[in-house]
Amino acid sequence: MFSAALVVLEPGALREVHWHTTSDEWSYFLQGSARITVFKAPESSRTFDFTAGDVGYIPQAQGHYVENTGTEDVIFLEVLQAKKFGDISASQWLALTPRQVVKDTLGFTDEVLDKLPKDKTLIKPGNANLTALAGQS
Repeated sequence: MFSAALVVLEPGALREVHWHTTSDEWSYFLQGSARITVFKAPESSRTFDFTAGDVGYIPQAQGHYVENTGTEDVIFLEVLQAKKFGDISASQWLALTPRQVVKDTLGFTDEVLDKLPKDKTLIKPGNANLTALAGQS
């Protein structure tokens, strides 16, 4: 039994930081260039680059995000071995956690907490002008 989401990321966009509680994830890249960063507590992160025809693998419950690193849309299938597709959004989870817990644990300010979306936003838009972004560093 499998479930899947067809994801399209415009240049500069990001599939938000999230994790899946019920399954590992396989990402089948159909078009474009992307980068996946996976977080495994308590160690660190790992980053992998993908293009059309590649398959990414993320173990269950490991936080990760996918970013479009190219100049065309990235299109990929996000596949889970689960009856129903589901994920936990890191920003939504933090926004819905009691404010004082987040402040005490992570040191976030009220200003930062006010900007966290309480509704899930799967895709975060970005700057499609990657040349301009490179010049900012």
